[in-house]
Amino acid sequence: EAPLLLLLLLLLLSASVTEDYEDVTVKQMLAPKSQETDATEILNNLLKEYDKKLRPDIGVKPTVIDVDIFVNSIGPVSSIKMEYQIDIIFAQTWTDSRLRYNSTMKILTLNSNMVGLIWLPDTIFRNSKTADSHWITMPNQLLRIWNDGKILYTLRLTINAECQLQLHNFPMDEHSCPLIFSSYGYSQDEMIYKWRKNSVEAADQKSWRLYQFDFTGLRNTTDIIKTTAGDYVVMTVYFDLSRRMGYFTIQTYIPCILTVVLSWVSFWIKKDATPARTALGITTVLTMTTLSSVARTSLPRVSYVTAMDLFVTVCFLFVFAALMEYATLNYYSYSIQRPTAKLSLLFLISVISQNFSILDVRPPPHTVIALNNSMYWQEYEDPCVYECLDGKDCQSFFCCFEECKEGTWRKGRVHIDLLELDAYSRVFFPTSFLLFNIVYWVGYLYL
Repeated sequence: EAPLLLLLLLLLLSASVTEDYEDVTVKQMLAPKSQETDATEILNNLLKEYDKKLRPDIGVKPTVIDVDIFVNSIGPVSSIKMEYQIDIIFAQTWTDSRLRYNSTMKILTLNSNMVGLIWLPDTIFRNSKTADSHWITMPNQLLRIWNDGKILYTLRLTINAECQLQLHNFPMDEHSCPLIFSSYGYSQDEMIYKWRKNSVEAADQKSWRLYQFDFTGLRNTTDIIKTTAGDYVVMTVYFDLSRRMGYFTIQTYIPCILTVVLSWVSFWIKKDATPARTALGITTVLTMTTLSSVARTSLPRVSYVTAMDLFVTVCFLFVFAALMEYATLNYYSYSIQRPTAKLSLLFLISVISQNFSILDVRPPPHTVIALNNSMYWQEYEDPCVYECLDGKDCQSFFCCFEECKEGTWRKGRVHIDLLELDAYSRVFFPTSFLLFNIVYWVGYLYL
């Protein structure tokens, strides 16, 4: 008895599942036969004497086209080609009194097969470079006809539209990329475009391909342009974009700053280490040249200076100035230093000069003096000695004696020791580069 009861329960369960499945299938697939016949008769009657070559209300009043745009995605944006890609569902609504009908069916929803049988607006996108309609698996078009003659026509488009980017503040730039459309042949007297309320909407931005930009908003406008063929209504949607700096900070700004800082290492290397300082200076200059070339690959060949060009150029000048600093120091050191071949002769002259009578206060016309542990050749003249002793200027950049380093003649004069050029550079270069960065970032980010 138990197996028989179990078998009966299984049969009843399978029968109930089958009945549920068949009910769902019937509800989805079957439609009232009377509605099919009614829709066919309506379309046949509407198109019997319909001329799709003529716009609605021709010769009576302009045709008003209400426009809606739903933005599926935006991007990518190409700075080199100065264009952006946008995927939209473009909807147009107008009234055609010739398509009015009397029926219990208030709306006829039709596919793309009906699109070519009625009049459609000749809307064009004025700033599009290329545009594609979507045809898989069927043309992405929708047509709805109300019983009062109102028509809704929608289609999905992918457009590569032109956007003239102003790159003066690149890569801290902001742009408003337009999407412009109007009628191709009908002027304002025959066709008028209007925005509907909340006519431009955007989908979730997670699927957008704005790799280097942030979407900050959109706005729409209506304008009238005057041409020799008449006045046309032009509709424009502006998409506001702001560039992200992360990529350029990693690829350009940080390497440039580190290269400039690396060039300052030469100021702490002894001035006698000519190979080390020369190799470091040339390497940093070549590195900045490479970074400058790489930075320009992300830009079109514009004739004006961008913010990145300014930064890279100033960094290059700092690196080049560090190399020239050592060239100046090296040249000055060897130009005033006594030649090695005359060291023994000068030393002999200095020894002889110590044997002069103590009553003769004037040194010989030629002697050697020691400054900063280095031997220098100095030619003295008699007037120079007495002027120095009187506390006056001795007509030379450096003083003749220690007594001349103090006195009224030094007031208002700035004396720079070129032999200490490295010490000055250790302070001047970092300070000036820091001030430049403060002015640069504050000026471009906040002003």
